[in-house]
Amino acid sequence: MNMMQLLLVAVGLLSATALVWTAFSGPSPTKESTRRLKSVRYRHSQSTTDRVEAQMRKAVAARRPMTHKKAGSGSRIDALALRLHRSGASWSTNRYLYTSVGLGLVVALLVALKTGALALALAFGLFVGAGIPHFVLNKLIARRTNAFNAKFPDAIELLVRGLRSGLPVTETLGVVAREVPGPVGEEFKLITERIKIGRTMEDALQDTSDRLDIPEFSFFCITLAIQRETGGNLAETLANLSDVLRKRSQMKLKIRAMSSESKASAYIVGALPFIVFGMIWWINPGYIGTFFTDDRLTVAGLGGAVWMGIGAFIMAKMVSFEI
Repeated sequence: MNMMQLLLVAVGLLSATALVWTAFSGPSPTKESTRRLKSVRYRHSQSTTDRVEAQMRKAVAARRPMTHKKAGSGSRIDALALRLHRSGASWSTNRYLYTSVGLGLVVALLVALKTGALALALAFGLFVGAGIPHFVLNKLIARRTNAFNAKFPDAIELLVRGLRSGLPVTETLGVVAREVPGPVGEEFKLITERIKIGRTMEDALQDTSDRLDIPEFSFFCITLAIQRETGGNLAETLANLSDVLRKRSQMKLKIRAMSSESKASAYIVGALPFIVFGMIWWINPGYIGTFFTDDRLTVAGLGGAVWMGIGAFIMAKMVSFEI
């Protein structure tokens, strides 16, 4: 039995162990007991804070279920179309798929001509064709999300001024769609168009929240739902929400500045071995070319790449902070 067969057997045993553990692990009794204690506390407590939280949970539970599935939970084509919409790009699903396939074929052809190893060329082509478009799409989604979050507190303040001047909520949504530039104005324009064709404001906001999947906009929808359940001054509630979102954005910027050095170190340490390997291979292919012909060196190289990838993933999680 050679090294490749031993590697396949080890991977198969690890996969079988993981499947057995997943099948017999079951739910956590501690989490279930904690959830039941919280439900009893919210039901019988006399505290104002607990009552408000219970009202919030009731309002959130009463919201309409999501019509759009998240990526990976529904149709793959629908999930990809939703991601393309979130990015703000004008690409269609077919254009994205054709670009990915074409990029993968070009890279696979170049690697095959350079090394003569067909399996390695197919692996590189699959990695580049599936990875680079996905990475670029994630960057576009993150850029549009940041642009939305930067202008969203201003849009809420514009809503507050419109409500305090006596305008109805639907009219203030139209003002935001006309006055606020960027993704915020585009999304509020879609909301007002849905309201004009007969959709309720709650349904229109829910559709936008499902498509965007942005926590700040979800807070806005939940705030409106709680206000409908409990009543009160909507302008004051939205003003408080705007202040909370601005402080949240400031905290994100502060954390990004404090963790920038650690992120740069993680990027350098994770990318340096692959960059050095590629440079040596490009300058002197004969020196390192045995990695593509000797099975033992191929297995060692793949194992090292996997462990480096795991280390880079762990470092990325260590410097990633969610608020």
